This record gives sequence, structure tokens and C-alpha cells, in this order.
Amino acid sequence: MAYTPHSEAEVRAMLEALGLERLADLYAHLPASLLDPEIELPEPLDEDGALALVEELAAMNRPGKVFLGGGVRDHFIPAIVDTIASRGEFLTAYTPYQAEASQGVLQAIFEYQTMIAELTALDVANASLYDGASALAEGVLLALRATRRMHVVASRGVHPEYRQVLGTYLEAVGATLEEVDLEGDRTPVLEVGPEVGAVVVQSPNFLGAIEAYAGLAEAAHAAGALLVAVVDPLSLAVLRPPGEQGADIAVGEGQPLGNPMSFGGPHFGFIAVKEGLLRQLPGRLVSM
Repeated sequence: MAYTPHSEAEVRAMLEALGLERLADLYAHLPASLLDPEIELPEPLDEDGALALVEELAAMNRPGKVFLGGGVRDHFIPAIVDTIASRGEFLTAYTPYQAEASQGVLQAIFEYQTMIAELTALDVANASLYDGASALAEGVLLALRATRRMHVVASRGVHPEYRQVLGTYLEAVGATLEEVDLEGDRTPVLEVGPEVGAVVVQSPNFLGAIEAYAGLAEAAHAAGALLVAVVDPLSLAVLRPPGEQGADIAVGEGQPLGNPMSFGGPHFGFIAVKEGLLRQLPGRLVSM
């Protein structure tokens, strides 16, 4: 079905109603310097020609190894990831908040939750969160709700932008954040006070050091606090998972799990907890 907005006769009728002779009169109040009808555009290209032009321009780049760091990295993505993600069942879905999500999508989310729980060695994971930083904030708020305390201790080995987001969330609820210096490149075992509801550590930390935080978890538990571990999901294939090191809550950025860099994000966040914290878990949960 063709769509033609205005015929020449309709345009003439509208100009007559406005008391104008031509369309250019509509812009007569604008400075001439802003009006340039002689824009020098190249000839149009067909699809093959446009692709060849883009490839020619891209060949002028000098790609190098990325040493910037800071969280988002160029991971290998198996071809099957794009193939599956491009299926209509996934491509047209919004978030797990959709009440009308199909059974296939619900099944996929359930399997995802199961795998995150297995990776972290914790009991239950939710259907995902917005990104790694907000997942940390939600994990800490969960710990504060569970302990009914309003003070958080975080290692400075945690990504600085994650700590900024965490501070914003905590300020909104009237909680306080205390940051602890590293000893060398790792977090020391701390003396956790009775006012602390959550202790936060990241492994590998922002400096790339692997943290052994079982002792820190024991110190937190002795004071009645919970330990929140920020983890890289790919690292859990070789490192001891947070659940085996005493963490109560594990959070992280899901970008390494087959997502492109996407100019820095956002991607998605994950969170997993011990079974006793299930009722405090934010977001959505797909169960059987």
C-alpha cells in the first residue's frame, strides 16, 4: 500500500491558505547562512557499494591490543551465541518482567539461573539485573535488609565505579559506606564491628589480584554481617567459587558470558544468594 503524504495540488492549496507562493517562504525568517540548498552529497550507493566503502574506511584503522582495563573486555564469543540470540523468541523479548513471556523464554531463564547458581556455588540466582554495578548495590541492600543494619564496609579493590554506584544507592536509604585500603594488592582480613551489615570484596579485584576471602567471610559472620563477593563469571571456571569461600551473596557483570563490548554497556548483572536469603532476592525469579 503506497503512502504519499501530499500531492502537488494539496501543497499548492496549503500554500494559498497561508498566503505563500512556495515552500521556501516558510523559512524566509532564517538567516541565509543556515540555508544551503546546494549540499554536495556523493552519488547514492547500492548495498554492495556501501559495504565496500565501509570496508575501505575500516581498513584505515590501526587496531591494537586494548590495555585500558576497567571492566569491559573483548572476550571471545562463540558463533552459536549470536545464532541463538537472534531467534525470535529471544530477540523480541523485553525483560523477565513480562508477564506474557513465553514458556520457552521462561525455560531459558530457568536454565540460566541454574547455571549461575552452579558457577557461584550458591543456592539460588534470579533472572538477572541491569548491570554489574547495580547488581552489587542490590546485593548490599539485600544484606542490609537481612541484618537490619545500616553500615557497609567495602574493599578499595572493588571497581571504583561500582563503589560510586553503591554509594549512591546507600545514600538514598540513609546507610553509610566505609572504604578499606588494600595491603599491597589485596584486601586484608578486617575487624568487623557490630554495626556492619555487609562486607564487600571483589575477586579478581580491580588490580587483577585474586582475593582469598574465606577469612574475611569468617570475620564478617562472627560479627553478624554478610559477605558480598563481586566476581567475574569466567574466572569461576578455574577459581574457587564464592559459595565455597563463605560468601553469602555473589554479584557480577554478565558481559563476559557472550556479550560484545557495546561501547561499554550496559550489559546485564547477575546475583546469587544462599537459600536463607531467597525471600530478600530482588528482581524476578523463574521456578519450577
